[in-house]
Amino acid sequence: MEDILEKLKGLGLGPTLIGKLKAQGLLSESGMRFIIASTPDELIELLGLSGYDVAQRLRQAAKSVVGFDNRAVTAAELLELEEAGPRLTTGVKALDELLGGGLRPGDLYEFAGEFGTGKTQLCHQLSVMVQLPAEKGGLQGKAVYIDTEGTFSPPRVQKIAERFNIDGTEALKSITVYRPLNTGELESFVKGQLNSYLEAGARLVIVDSVIALYRAQYRGIEWLARRQQAINYLLDWVKRWARVYGAVAVITNQVLTHPLPSGIALKIPAGGNIIAHASTHRFLLKKTGDAFLLEVLDSPRVARGASVEFRIEEDGLHDAR
Repeated sequence: MEDILEKLKGLGLGPTLIGKLKAQGLLSESGMRFIIASTPDELIELLGLSGYDVAQRLRQAAKSVVGFDNRAVTAAELLELEEAGPRLTTGVKALDELLGGGLRPGDLYEFAGEFGTGKTQLCHQLSVMVQLPAEKGGLQGKAVYIDTEGTFSPPRVQKIAERFNIDGTEALKSITVYRPLNTGELESFVKGQLNSYLEAGARLVIVDSVIALYRAQYRGIEWLARRQQAINYLLDWVKRWARVYGAVAVITNQVLTHPLPSGIALKIPAGGNIIAHASTHRFLLKKTGDAFLLEVLDSPRVARGASVEFRIEEDGLHDAR
């Protein structure tokens, strides 16, 4: 804390502002990243700042303290950065190839599907994959698994870990599981506590599923607008943390039946345009005979409609035979 305090003083922050940061427990690495992730309006409300300029100056100071750099770059530089950046393997070769090498830190991936199509099993597998070293497709980090439906299975994780030559018990120690009782607890954890786990080395955030608590607790059309605003704010914070810490963000989603005039019923992700716009990449998981199918619904890097087959065994997701 003393090191951060001296750096802030050297950047011209006065004792009154520093006192406010200390009172809110923000004189730490995670506190600085919280400030970076926050909007000026949020900081004004939280700290009682005198105006927008003060909030912006505080954010710039926090960026300097932790060395966070999000300056504008040319498109050529951006391409170079993206190509050189790390990827998180899914453990399924065909899926990695579809994704251009795996999941990219800073992006939000949505996996939607009916019950039993592999969404949670994929999340279990990713929570193991992230622990692998870079040369094996991992990020050498931990995982935060927000389990809103009570479906996280430690024994299944152990089986997946053993398949990839990781001690099952050690793998579980690197996964933090949080089971919120309601949407208030979910939102409070994401905004107020998630960054402490990211600061401690987590490089994967999973929300499985993102819609379950909201569909249960915001019942009726009169609650729809408020529900959508709440989901939007939650996902915005998930994306902020993913960018600030260079973490992969994954959400699972339920599906709705959407009847067409032709009589065909389509399965579409729940949550409407809010989740659609928040997600960087959207995928639909389906059961097709003896196999499973992952189809691209929307992605800036993968063609819409592209798909891969996979199978599910006791030790996770595998390539289709």
